[in-house]
Amino acid sequence: MKIGIGIPNQVPNLDPTVIPPWARRAEQAGFSTLGTVGRIAYPGVQDTVALAAAAGATSTIGLFTNVLLGPTWPPVLLAKELAGIDGVSGGRFTLGIGLGGRPDDFTVEGRGPKGKIMDADLKVYRDVWAGGHIKGALTEGGRNAGVPAGTRQIPILFGGVVPAAFARMAKQGEGYIGTSLPVTTVSKLFDSARDAWTAAGRKGAPRLVAITYFALGDGEKGRANVYDYYSTAGEDFAKLVAGYVSVSADDVRDRVKAFESIGADEIIFNSATDNLDDIERLAEIVL
Repeated sequence: MKIGIGIPNQVPNLDPTVIPPWARRAEQAGFSTLGTVGRIAYPGVQDTVALAAAAGATSTIGLFTNVLLGPTWPPVLLAKELAGIDGVSGGRFTLGIGLGGRPDDFTVEGRGPKGKIMDADLKVYRDVWAGGHIKGALTEGGRNAGVPAGTRQIPILFGGVVPAAFARMAKQGEGYIGTSLPVTTVSKLFDSARDAWTAAGRKGAPRLVAITYFALGDGEKGRANVYDYYSTAGEDFAKLVAGYVSVSADDVRDRVKAFESIGADEIIFNSATDNLDDIERLAEIVL
């Protein structure tokens, strides 16, 4: 099982200057992937910006959005941004995408957390990445595409907990991303992903990624940050996620063992603080 680490781009009021050194140190430590958390209406750094900075600061580590809120973006703009991140990183980017559920994130007029919007947007992404013409472009002779020639189709993993999300994953994706919840819950979601994959007639198995929070330098602050981030979902849910933050070496080892036991291909430890030293603390335990 691969082990990645999250960029703390949605730690409340983080110091944005930590992102490039965070990425470099994570790569040097040997983590498989750098992940981001997506949310607009929160005092953090946009996931696309964080990954663009990480791409420029690294050369080998994978880049991953776990998850980006697709329907909050105009699709052509997002497709071009993501193609740029993938391009400047040398093809290291994987798109983890979901609908999102916080109404305050849907700031673009006329858009919202609806599956039909997601399905339409996915078609736009694919067309843009294939070099399709941008509607209304004034240039001619092949110069009205939105991305450079040779842009690839970015691999996509899906998050979500409803049947439509699993069906979409099985039809259009390469795998599934679990939620930041206890392994007993994620195990059931992984089973649903596998079942949808089989029902869709896909060969092999979906790539399964688990995500979980950690804070080894200041566990109390980390849990408070995670509680704040999820507080709009209600106190009970916020307490559940915050209480599952790994704050000790034993916690971290338990998470690795538990997610490995349910067949996760990769686990990404999202940081609950912007403490750079937590990179090495985590690496000493799991790598």
